[in-house]
Amino acid sequence: MVNFMKAGVLVFPGSNCDRDVAVALEWASGKKPTMIWHREKALPKLDLVVVPGGFSYGDYLRCGAISANSPIMQEVKKFAENGGRVLGICNGFQILTEAGLLPGTLMRNRGLKFICRDIYLKPENTETEFTKLYNGKRAVQVPIAHHDGNYFCDNETLKSIEGNGQVAFRYSDENGAVNDDTNPNGSLNNIAGIFNKKKNVLGMMPHPERMSDAATGGTDGKILFQSLLAGF
Repeated sequence: MVNFMKAGVLVFPGSNCDRDVAVALEWASGKKPTMIWHREKALPKLDLVVVPGGFSYGDYLRCGAISANSPIMQEVKKFAENGGRVLGICNGFQILTEAGLLPGTLMRNRGLKFICRDIYLKPENTETEFTKLYNGKRAVQVPIAHHDGNYFCDNETLKSIEGNGQVAFRYSDENGAVNDDTNPNGSLNNIAGIFNKKKNVLGMMPHPERMSDAATGGTDGKILFQSLLAGF
């Protein structure tokens, strides 16, 4: 069992997936992560920071906008700039875009309704520390649970992230086919998750932590955490 990765999970008022991701990290590595309150002004020595899902600050103003200005996020920015790995899930993805750590934004779903169901993802770039163990898989199944998961950016930014291999996952069918019928929320190019240019920051709307135990329906999400651990 690999247990050398030191992970930290941020906690904001309204976070409700922080414990879920902490459990998934412990299942994958055998080591409990450090829970970090958003008012902290320093990070402990870590290899990975996870910005979890939920409804931080009740999604007031814009999803993730208030949390992006919490004191700890300044330290997360420095951590990422120095090559530290950062994973943002659902609301965490929204926070990372609001903080400028990832390009684009997350808008209301095109149907203007909250979506909560299992979907399929096509792993698009499997040459990163987050995704290398997804190599060879046409599609994986994970849940989504969001109202504002519609990824959007301007044309120049879209061209850049597509050209730089920054798309991590796309919404697909069970065979990995990508089309409008497999797009649950209207995201540009079926984008479900993206990297920054250095590929050390990943934001994704689906919840891998909720598909990390066979007792909850599958283990496709666990592969992401195992990919990270494989680097240590």
